[in-house]
Amino acid sequence: MKTFDDYLKEQLKDPEFKKEYDYIKPEIEIMKMLIKARNEEKLTQKALSERVGIDQSDISKLENGNANPTLKVLQRLADGLNKKLEIKFI
Repeated sequence: MKTFDDYLKEQLKDPEFKKEYDYIKPEIEIMKMLIKARNEEKLTQKALSERVGIDQSDISKLENGNANPTLKVLQRLADGLNKKLEIKFI
């Protein structure tokens, strides 16, 4: 049985798929980093919600890729997660 990573590696060989994947990759990375940071702090979505004053449902939407956060929201989340927000153009 293939893992997701194996499947993704195979799909990335398709130039059209890779182009689309590269386009959404920053959003995927934000989702992953938010979940990782929340888990490192041992916080539920509800606990983070209470800490930063953002509805739990909105945090869920961010983690599931159903919403795009503003820089202001990202900064509030970073503060609530005891992290520093850093954005780069590479």
